[in-house]
Amino acid sequence: MSTVILLTLTGLGLAALYFLVASGLSLVFGLADVLNFAHGLFLGVGAYATWWAAGNLPGAGSDGLGFLVAVAFGVLAGSAVAVLVELVLIRPLYSRTIEQVLVTVGLSLAGVALLQATWGADARPFPRPEWTRDVTSVLGAQVPNAGLLLIVAAAVVLGALLAFLRFTRYGLIIRAGVENREMVTALGIDVRKAFTLVFAIGGAAAALAGALGSVYFGTVSPGQGGSLLIFAFIVVVIGGMGSVVGSAYAAVAVGLLQQFVNYYGTSGLGDLCVVGLLAVVLLLRPQGLAGKVAHA
Repeated sequence: MSTVILLTLTGLGLAALYFLVASGLSLVFGLADVLNFAHGLFLGVGAYATWWAAGNLPGAGSDGLGFLVAVAFGVLAGSAVAVLVELVLIRPLYSRTIEQVLVTVGLSLAGVALLQATWGADARPFPRPEWTRDVTSVLGAQVPNAGLLLIVAAAVVLGALLAFLRFTRYGLIIRAGVENREMVTALGIDVRKAFTLVFAIGGAAAALAGALGSVYFGTVSPGQGGSLLIFAFIVVVIGGMGSVVGSAYAAVAVGLLQQFVNYYGTSGLGDLCVVGLLAVVLLLRPQGLAGKVAHA
């Protein structure tokens, strides 16, 4: 029984990490129709900015309030890079899908190379609070605190995103834009500001994933964002483009499936089963779990 509880909670921790990356990715595609392959760069920037801040920024550190300051710095850095990418590279290419893909793929590769050139290609130990190295007993299972931290963070981000989308003016614009961008534009609303805001939110969530994911893994490396981005895209497609709640459902399904299959089967089989789940969803419900059917 304790094994099932441990696998469930660690699977939810992995799901939380996937959701943090996928939520912004889903909103960006749902509103702006941009397949942002550079989204992993925002994760890498957030992770390295947090790592740097913990050792160099006054008031920041690897424990207590200092760690919160370091994570906040990383989140701001990831969000700032996302806004810069949208304004400089993406905005001139709206409605030009092929060029968007080429630019974001190129930026992703260049970003990893820049991180490698700056801090080296090898993984570095990540400064993290002492309590995240410990475990908590849950119904007899010894669960890593870093995984529980991810679960709590993802739940807070999900609640904040839903509240923002439901109760704020720009949240309503984003929701309406995801449903029908042409109608929003026809009403005289400048959706370009909403595009920039969505990129900022997505960059912040990805940067938070980078910081907390590095706490979870214990290290930070230049290629970290790219590996997580693959599963984030799978989560977005399974959940439904533009649906934050759908991304949450899909992240839970993917995280739990990976953990249980990898434990009870052979190593790597869980990843294969995730791809199989993606294929089943695309065949039976192409719009995703929470997506809506497109009408001609």
